[in-house]
Amino acid sequence: MIAQLSEPLSRAATPMRSLQVISSLDPALGGPSEGAGQICRALKRLGVAAEIATLDEQDAMWGSECSPVRLGPARWGTYSYSEKLRDWLRANARGYDAVIVHGLWQYLGLATWRTLRGTGTPYFVFPHGMLDPWFKREYPLKHLKKQLYWPWAEHQVLRDAQAVLFTSEEERRLARQTFERYRVNEAVIGYGILGPSGQSADLRATFMQRHPHLQDKRLLLYLGRLHPKKGCDLLIDAFATVAHRDPDLHLVMAGPDHSGYQAELTRRARGLGLGGRVSWTGLLKGEMKWGAYYSADAFVLPSHQENFGIAVAEALACGVPVLISNKVNIWREIEAAQAGIVADDTLSGTTELLHGWLDLDALARERMGRNALACFRGHFHIDAAAKNLLDTIRATACRPEQTSAA
Repeated sequence: MIAQLSEPLSRAATPMRSLQVISSLDPALGGPSEGAGQICRALKRLGVAAEIATLDEQDAMWGSECSPVRLGPARWGTYSYSEKLRDWLRANARGYDAVIVHGLWQYLGLATWRTLRGTGTPYFVFPHGMLDPWFKREYPLKHLKKQLYWPWAEHQVLRDAQAVLFTSEEERRLARQTFERYRVNEAVIGYGILGPSGQSADLRATFMQRHPHLQDKRLLLYLGRLHPKKGCDLLIDAFATVAHRDPDLHLVMAGPDHSGYQAELTRRARGLGLGGRVSWTGLLKGEMKWGAYYSADAFVLPSHQENFGIAVAEALACGVPVLISNKVNIWREIEAAQAGIVADDTLSGTTELLHGWLDLDALARERMGRNALACFRGHFHIDAAAKNLLDTIRATACRPEQTSAA
């Protein structure tokens, strides 16, 4: 359990200064980018001077509300090597009370470790599910590269962190199964979002004005990257098996396509006779995104691996029941709260999700919607996660600095 402390990290009159380091705040990249911005704003509400350093380019259009320090562009593809980041950290990182690194297998973790080891400035790491053994099974060649990188870089980055921050107990449990010589200080702090702003009816009307053909339809909503990991193909196939049960049932596939996967999914849907019953909206943001949630009967995510699922929390915040696979790491909380339906990440499991939803009567669906909102408020509000993060920083502030011995 995370220690609940009330004393500040420092008795100085100035507020605590925190720095988050992340490769990008581009919302199209999914959960970590959205989460970093949410944490920044939540920490500010708690009186922390919260800042973000990214490898975005200077003219990036996203993240401006967090006033990030943009140090891009980076080199070497997804590894994101940046001498500019290295030099900036050397000049500035010691002025913070805590540095929080988002993600693994990138230069920013190694740069933070090299800069701060031996200085007394603590750093923390969010793995964001990147230690999940699913990647080892699904991408063995990539895992081999990670094994080569692990002993001299990532192993040390995690070992010397004041704490490795997990968003759920399930993530912590899975992380222990992937690499040898895994020795870290673990802290489960949770994760979440602030929730929608604005009136549900107004947000729904905004979405329907853009997509009038969806008016009076019963919408099943998928919102996220169009990627094989997310089980999008399973959802298309499962929808084909249940569509006959209600002619007004319609599937909305909302999210960015970075690899041309939408074309394959579109052909799949047409081949199954679903051409007029599946809509593709692209990336939704702001009012349009919240309007999509409020327009949906249920949210569906049959993912093969999902560390947290920001979109799941967003649906819950709108009182929308969630139909998810048991590879979404917060599935236990969802199931315990009766805020949705959980099944395997297979075609039969995804079909079970949809049939299970359609089998519910109106009162049961309404009750599940109320449970969804209660589940969000009890587990996935970002202010609770930010307080847990702050308490973890305070609790580990006096921990003796770890050695760099293997």
